[in-house]
Parts: sequence; C-alpha cells; structure tokens
Amino acid sequence: MAAESSRSFGKKRVRDEESILDKGDADRTLGLENNLTFSDTLIALQMMRAQFPNIEKVAMQPFILRSQLYSSVKDRTQVDRDLESLKKEKVLRLFKLNTGQDDHAIMFLDDYLKQCALLSCGAEVKDKHVTFLISAGLLNRQLIDPNMYWFTIPNIGSILKGLSQGRKELLSFLNRRKFKEMLLAPLEKKQLRFSPLDMRFHLRDLIGSGHLKTVRTPTGLLVRVSKD
Repeated sequence: MAAESSRSFGKKRVRDEESILDKGDADRTLGLENNLTFSDTLIALQMMRAQFPNIEKVAMQPFILRSQLYSSVKDRTQVDRDLESLKKEKVLRLFKLNTGQDDHAIMFLDDYLKQCALLSCGAEVKDKHVTFLISAGLLNRQLIDPNMYWFTIPNIGSILKGLSQGRKELLSFLNRRKFKEMLLAPLEKKQLRFSPLDMRFHLRDLIGSGHLKTVRTPTGLLVRVSKD
C-alpha cells in the first residue's frame, strides 16, 4: 500500500497531532470499521493475511499476531481451539516472537515455506542441521533450556523493532489527545513514522491486547486508550 510521500508540515512548527501523518486512502480496501470483527477464525485470518502491509526492503510473507485475532473474534477460547485445530491440520504455524512480551505470530504454512525457501523433507535432524537453521534464522535456542528451540520467521528482526516502536508511537499519539481517543475512520488513515507496518496492523494489535478499546458512537467507532 503506497503512502503519500509529500508531507505538508509547516516549516517551523508542527503540532503534536501531526507527528502521525495523514495517509492517502485511494488504494485502501474496506475500512477497518467495516471489517474489524468476524465470527469465524479462519475467515479473520484470511482477511488479515490479504491486508498485510507491503514492507519495503524486507522480503516478508504475511503474518498475523494472535492479539490481532483476539481483536477480530470475540470468543478467545474458540480462537485458541481453532488455532490448535488449524495447527494439527498443518494449515498454519505459530511462533513465539522475541519482543519481551507474550507475542505470537501466526503464519499460513505455505507462506512460511515460501519465507524459508526450504523443502520439508522430514529427514533426521543432526547437529550440523540445527547449526545451519540457527544461522539461517529459522531456529532460536530457548533461554531456559539450550536443548530446546523456537521455530522463528526469517527476516523478522527489523520488523519486530518497528512493531515495538509503532506500538509506542500510536499510544503516545492518542495519550496526547485531550480525551485520549479518536474516531477509528480518520485514525486509520494516519501513517506511523517509526514502523514499517501500517496503522490497521497496529490498531488490531493494540485493541486485541487490551491497550486500546473501541466504543460505538453516533458518529462512528471510537478508539480510546484503556485505563490502567
């Protein structure tokens, strides 16, 4: 999704609220307000997969955060059950992300295989294979047990940095507003300066994690910072 490259900031002073830029919506698909929630986990995953932002300079297949899924499907217990079933059916994989928080990424298996660019041959794994997979960014050792490993997503390191920065930037933006809130429709059109991921990605993430909440109003869906 291409963002407007020109910025209409004043030369001397820029208001705080303009630190997150307006984003052109000519190439947007359905607005987030009209497709925020779903009744089916797989449909929600497929929608977010299709809306995954185009990230420059990083070859990255679409992934979905579990927190985003929680923002889209109200029954979290059902979401967890569906994820387990889809894992067993080899439709998708889950990955623990190295963000310092309880973040998990969901990636469709075919996308993961494309990201890895490796064939799944089911051969016996030897130490040299493990070393290669670690150096290739496909495995991480678990800190609590060096003989245990997390499967990881190659090339995701720089994106995780942007994920953290984008979370902080969006929360800071809303916290500076008088009532710490903004209508979803205009907020979705803002562009974050410090994250390669788009506003829709971060809104779903922070709503699902409970940092933001939505309130239905006569003028549209309102996004508000959750009280501590």
